[in-house]
Amino acid sequence: MLVMLWVAIDSTANAAGIVDLAALKGKVVYLDFWASWCVPCRQSFPWMSELQRSLEKEGLVIVAVNVDQERADAEHFLSEFRPPFRVAFDPKGSLAEHYHVNGMPTSVLIDRDGRTVKVHQGFRSRDRESLEQQIRSVLK
Repeated sequence: MLVMLWVAIDSTANAAGIVDLAALKGKVVYLDFWASWCVPCRQSFPWMSELQRSLEKEGLVIVAVNVDQERADAEHFLSEFRPPFRVAFDPKGSLAEHYHVNGMPTSVLIDRDGRTVKVHQGFRSRDRESLEQQIRSVLK
């Protein structure tokens, strides 16, 4: 079940700045753990931006969870990419620990019922098609 909370910077957060994963039940969630120093994250962000724009109407919600301890590092990265999806911060690694994240990036595909369907570590250009097929399959 999706019950974890974290601080977010997007306009979908409530007044306290908290995004509740449980509130996204009924949506397919692509939860992506990233860090500013992560080279493959520089490739995944443009791809995730494309996905969010093309699959949002089908029910996809991308949430990128930053694990940098220094928020300024994350903010610098974000100023370059300006993602159209939700961004959250997990500097203590609590949510990352909950999902057993061992490397960057790590993505967790969560179905409409809040169940983890797939965990994928790393990102390479050749991963794009396979990941997109998995996401589209869960969206159906």
